[in-house]
Amino acid sequence: RPATCTDEVFRSMWAEFEWENKVAISTSITELQPFLNHVVSSTNMKCLTPIDSSEKGSFLAANLYARSVFGEDALVNLSVEKKENDGKLSGYIRIRSKTQGIALSLGDRITSVQREIPESD
Repeated sequence: RPATCTDEVFRSMWAEFEWENKVAISTSITELQPFLNHVVSSTNMKCLTPIDSSEKGSFLAANLYARSVFGEDALVNLSVEKKENDGKLSGYIRIRSKTQGIALSLGDRITSVQREIPESD
C-alpha cells in the first residue's frame, strides 16, 4: 500500500534496514518521468520526492515508500539517467526492507514491470 513518511524517517529506516536488492534499469521507456510514474503505479508505492514535471533534465532520483498490510515497510531509491548517445534509460533501483522476502519480491516485481509498455497517461 502506498504510504508516506518524512525524509528523516525514510533516511533512518534506510540506514536501519539490512536487506537490500539492487535492480538494474532495463526498459523500453525512453523518458524519465513516465518511467518513474510506471514504477510507482505498478508497485503500488508512493513517491516521496517532489517532482517538477516542467523540468527537463537527463537525470532523476526519487524515493518511494510503501507499507504492506502486515505493517512491513518497503523503501525504494530510483536513480535513472537518460543517455545522450542512444536515448535509453539506465541506472539502478535499490530496494530496502527489514525482511529478505519483501526486498526480493519487490525486486522481482520491478524487474518484470519495467519491461512492460505503460498505458498512455
